[in-house]
Amino acid sequence: MFSFDDGDGLIWLDGALVPVLEARIHCLTPSLHRGDAVFEGIRAYGGELFLGDAHFERLARSASAMGYAIPRSPIELAKAAEAVLWANELKDACIRAIAWRGSENLSATDSDGNIHMAIAAWHQPAPAAQGERGVRLHLSLWRRPHPETAPIAARCAGLELIGALARRAARDAGFDDALLLDLQDQVAAPTTGNIVLVDMQTLVSPVADCFLDSIAKRHVFALARKRGLAVVERKVSLADLRAADEVFMVGTTVEVAPIVALENGACRARWAVGPVTRDLADDFRASTGVRIPVSSRFKITGF
Repeated sequence: MFSFDDGDGLIWLDGALVPVLEARIHCLTPSLHRGDAVFEGIRAYGGELFLGDAHFERLARSASAMGYAIPRSPIELAKAAEAVLWANELKDACIRAIAWRGSENLSATDSDGNIHMAIAAWHQPAPAAQGERGVRLHLSLWRRPHPETAPIAARCAGLELIGALARRAARDAGFDDALLLDLQDQVAAPTTGNIVLVDMQTLVSPVADCFLDSIAKRHVFALARKRGLAVVERKVSLADLRAADEVFMVGTTVEVAPIVALENGACRARWAVGPVTRDLADDFRASTGVRIPVSSRFKITGF
């Protein structure tokens, strides 16, 4: 398993490129205890950031929701991310940008003067380049929180715990990911990206009122409209999900990945990988500049 503790390379930390093993923070860093660090996961294809502006703009909004300001502009951060790619000789990569309150002051209401930032990257081929199989989801017992309990639109460390618990339980049960419901038993989202249903020529996605809205999903919606597909965001029940013609998940990490199964006890559903999912996956990859042989697409294994 990849670990920065085992690797060489450079990480951008507070304005400078430093060796990986020197990029350390204090154990009493407030954000480590309170969960108010904010971060973004960004992809690079061929050495170029993909949807980088949107991600760095959301990073700033997330920090604002946590009560502090990012000390650098989205343009500066994009240039820093490009420098990390260049310094580490990376082309197809995942990039993690993170901001946190430092250990200079342990007050939860401290000013912005102790905000730190880091940007790291590692080699990560596009999912399709590794061959794909359909995603099998486990219906989680964990729920997404009510929007009045937390800043749902922010990508912060504290809210990531819910998904981490659900994903760990799903993996332990032999599944690829977990699907979480909201407090009203409506479909919310997987722990990675968002879920989209295909109903003939219409894409249906749950309203992002209790989970993080996917930047990649917005990009896919634009691609779908170019194909003449309708896009609807509304409340989605498990019955709606079972009745869908196709189901896929979309996110920066997974791109467009077909969902082929959902299980947990008596709740079971199956879907085939259909033409709409295939076409949108192809459109997504074309928009990134990735060219994948047809033989590598959607290799479905047994359930």
